[in-house]
Amino acid sequence: MFLLVFICFILLFPQILYCYDPINCALKKKPNTFQEGDVVIAALLPFYTWYRRLKAAGGYQTFRTFKVRTYMSFLSFLFAIEEINRNSHILPNITLGLDVYNVAFIDADIMYTSLMWISGIDTIIPNYNCRKESKSVILITGPAWTASALIGELLELYKIPQLTIGRYDPAMSSNIHLTSLYHIAPKDTFLAKAMISLILHFHWNWVGLYISEDESSIQFWHNFRIEIDKNSICVAFVEIMPISTLSASPDLKVDHYHQILKSSVNVIILYFDSDSLITLFYVVDHSRMTQTVWVMASPYYSSKIKHSILFEPFHGSLMFSHHHKEILGFRKFIHTVNPSKYPNDIYLAIIWSFLFDCSFSDSDCTMLENCPLNASLKMLPCPVVDMAMHEEGYHLYNAVYAVAHVLHDLFLHQVEFQGLEGVKRLVHFPWKMHSFLRNLHLDHLILDEKKKSVAEYDILNYCHFPTHFVHTLKVGMFSPFASPGHQLTLNKDMIEWPLGFTETPQSLCSESCGPGFRKAHVEGKAICCFDCIPCSENEISNETNMEQCLRCQDNQYANMQRIHCIEKRVTFLSYEDTLGMILTSLSLCFSGLTVSVLVVFVKHRDTPIVKANNRSLSYILLISLTLCFLCSLFFIGHPNMATCILQQTVFGAVFTVALSTVLAKTVTVVLAFRVTSPGRRMRWLLTSRVPNFIVPFCTLIQLIFIGIWLGTSPPFIDTDILSEYDHIIIVCNKGSVTAFYCVLGYLGCLALGSFTLAFLVRNLPDTFNEAKFLTFSMLVFCSVWVTFLPVYQGTKGKSLVATEVISILASGVGLLGCIFLPKCYVILLRSERINSYHCRNKKHFETKMSSEI
Repeated sequence: MFLLVFICFILLFPQILYCYDPINCALKKKPNTFQEGDVVIAALLPFYTWYRRLKAAGGYQTFRTFKVRTYMSFLSFLFAIEEINRNSHILPNITLGLDVYNVAFIDADIMYTSLMWISGIDTIIPNYNCRKESKSVILITGPAWTASALIGELLELYKIPQLTIGRYDPAMSSNIHLTSLYHIAPKDTFLAKAMISLILHFHWNWVGLYISEDESSIQFWHNFRIEIDKNSICVAFVEIMPISTLSASPDLKVDHYHQILKSSVNVIILYFDSDSLITLFYVVDHSRMTQTVWVMASPYYSSKIKHSILFEPFHGSLMFSHHHKEILGFRKFIHTVNPSKYPNDIYLAIIWSFLFDCSFSDSDCTMLENCPLNASLKMLPCPVVDMAMHEEGYHLYNAVYAVAHVLHDLFLHQVEFQGLEGVKRLVHFPWKMHSFLRNLHLDHLILDEKKKSVAEYDILNYCHFPTHFVHTLKVGMFSPFASPGHQLTLNKDMIEWPLGFTETPQSLCSESCGPGFRKAHVEGKAICCFDCIPCSENEISNETNMEQCLRCQDNQYANMQRIHCIEKRVTFLSYEDTLGMILTSLSLCFSGLTVSVLVVFVKHRDTPIVKANNRSLSYILLISLTLCFLCSLFFIGHPNMATCILQQTVFGAVFTVALSTVLAKTVTVVLAFRVTSPGRRMRWLLTSRVPNFIVPFCTLIQLIFIGIWLGTSPPFIDTDILSEYDHIIIVCNKGSVTAFYCVLGYLGCLALGSFTLAFLVRNLPDTFNEAKFLTFSMLVFCSVWVTFLPVYQGTKGKSLVATEVISILASGVGLLGCIFLPKCYVILLRSERINSYHCRNKKHFETKMSSEI
């Protein structure tokens, strides 16, 4: 039996040794830090907290983390009390004391510590105070919202005033169960706007958001969402994290940062109190994410004391801290702090053991041994102990001064009405302080919720380099009292960005659409996620991320890059253009050719071939063809009102003369060869020169159409801005399109009538019968203009003018070539044919063509 007990002892010996912890021993002997005074200010602060970590073998391992930052805040508390005790103008002949407990970041521990402070002993007896005389008149808590709220509900039963040094929480202020709780910090009314201003300054539009699961965070998210909707900023994800669960077991919540890894965001907004930030970053620290810019609503300070050879994931973060003035004398006070000066401060002894590698005495676990001689906090590098008073320390400093001023006013009131005995009874009735707390006005410190001021913010850059060199640098400021556009001031050159960024990080869902492109939103995605589409023809975008491209004016066109508009050049079918020169040359050549044919006909006017089919009509036809060729020149050159009118009127008139002449010649052939047994009436038609009256009659009808056209809607000068991308074409507008097609239709009717008659007499015998030539000429004419109509409808600009000119020239050449060139060939090259024909058929021509001149 003895052997079995011995073996069990040997097996349990290492665990027994391991379970002995001098820090646990010290905290059990001195669970609080107490300093005697006439009036005591109590505080529950998170000097250390407990965590559970999942062990590889299963189960959880509990471990403790001490926060140097919290103790530095406590030193500002201690500094304020000593300042007030030395000040003869505040609470004269009365000293302030302190009674400070640690409050862990776990709900059960919060309630246990609160009841222990109220009861006065370790064994909690609710609603009983076991101390002979309690001098504590007020309790200071924070910075965690959850801790202050839990404690406040308990203190509400006793009406003990409570000051919280955490960020202003509107949910706690409006809670009817927390009427004894007062905020030291100013309102964060413009915090969301300040963070949005920072985001807009760096042109970020794709961010993530982590908030704690409490009413204050939900209210912040509501305000933040209003601001992002105003400024077209998108949130990739919103993670709401239960802090109490996270603090108790960080490993259970590791999956939260997987959202970060899956997202493309480079910027993440955090809205937690400072204690919650440390808890959250404990989880993120193990992921080693370095390419993320953390933008924090409250300052974060590393609680690590051991040196690190790696960058922290939070290196390069930006933090919003309440702007405050520097407290004179605080740095010097820190240099004098040591355990021998404050032997009752157990938390200082514990932190001193960490900072200077001291050990606790085996005989008394509250005493330190093996510490360096003349050790001082000023010997430590700035990362470990920041000599400057930070936000929470400043609020704690103000809280002590607020209590001192309230007590001063209250004591004066008590002395005036009750004498010195009233002062002694005050410590038993702390609820009397409420009315004085609500009416406190101390510089910028106002405890009345309705009159409380709003905060200004310092923007801090948190840098944590290898070997644990930590530096927090002020790089900007946001003041809601400045004029719009000047509220945010920032020095970008001073910012140290996270590892992996060599320049200002970008956090965009989609790359910006540069000039020449516009945004096209992707269905089912956030408004910040879009595709970039080139601007359409004649549209530009000269800025980035334009929603719509801008259309150039009618007299402008977009350049190839679609970034600016260029003035269009004015153009027209000019004589200097290659096409204009060709058409002009053709018009003059064909006119000269026609004149030459006329000269030939005049010179050989007495030959039978010229006299056949009415010599006068041939002259008229040649003259009209000459004018047809020349009228095409009206279409070339800079248009003006005169040329626009002459284009259509001269064209319609001279072609009507030409076609009516061809019709008259065709009628002459019909009358000459179809009358085999001529009667008196037919002879009268031939002898009275009726075919010659066809020309003026048909022309008169066309002139009537032209007159109506000019009288109702005449042609005018117009600009064509659509035909050519980079030119404005000056053209002649037809005016009335109906009138134009009526003129063409009338010409078509004349051509069709001439073609039909000529086709009927094409096979009549005679050497100089023009019926075949007239048939071919009308066939060519009709073909040209039938082809012209669809081409005319599908052509714009200078090509339209050129098409009309080519049609005029082609139809004129068809008439000239088919009717007169064969005769010129006979006249000039086959003159013997004319003479032989004249001898054989003289009698025949005298009978048939006696009416010819």
